[in-house]
Amino acid sequence: MAGTLFWNDEPALADHEAHAARIGWLGHQDAVKPALTPAEQAPLAALALMGLETFAHLPARFLSAGQKRRLAIARMAAAQKPLWLLDEPTTGLDSASIQRFLGLCEAQQQRGGLIIASTHTPLELPDAEVLKL
Repeated sequence: MAGTLFWNDEPALADHEAHAARIGWLGHQDAVKPALTPAEQAPLAALALMGLETFAHLPARFLSAGQKRRLAIARMAAAQKPLWLLDEPTTGLDSASIQRFLGLCEAQQQRGGLIIASTHTPLELPDAEVLKL
């Protein structure tokens, strides 16, 4: 398979650094640093959006799997990148946290951002296009 990926009518990969700078990445693993507190890894406002303000000054090693996922989401969302690439973003999240995450996704869409997500759980977002593989 071959082709060219475009960003604003320009080949996206003509400048790898510029393309990398537009991407907010949320991988399957959370990449949370266990010795640091959530406040050292994401802005307090972003932590509050994911309901983590109570744990802001606790070392991340004490967080549950769902709390670590919420921290990873808060950190990614706080970066304000125009393109989010998400791998199973709702893994480990309870229903309230999924709703918080969807709120962040809607805010990303409203500011003109794009979201590409691989997931087994449908993301109920306005104007979402689904490709089933």
